[in-house]
Amino acid sequence: MVIRLFCAAGMSTSVLVAKMQDAAKEKGKDADIAAYPISEMERLIDGVDVALLGPQVGFQLARAKEICGPKGVPVDVIPMQDYGMCNGMNVLKFAYKLAKNK
Repeated sequence: MVIRLFCAAGMSTSVLVAKMQDAAKEKGKDADIAAYPISEMERLIDGVDVALLGPQVGFQLARAKEICGPKGVPVDVIPMQDYGMCNGMNVLKFAYKLAKNK
């Protein structure tokens, strides 16, 4: 599963990405997880299974849906509490749930 996190600069989510990768290993899931600035979304959305937005760019969800919708990529904002606590397992579950519902 290819999961992309988009945030303001692409760096604030790096700790969360590492925690999600650890959670994926723990669960035996094969996941390609990386973070980028939201300004790169249009260029990087091909081949992505799920796109997640950091809460700080949640106001751009409508625009993200315009980019992701035609490509069939589910997109949503990471819950603030899981983002703030860097709860990689919960965010990984959130991503898989989004992908399942697409």
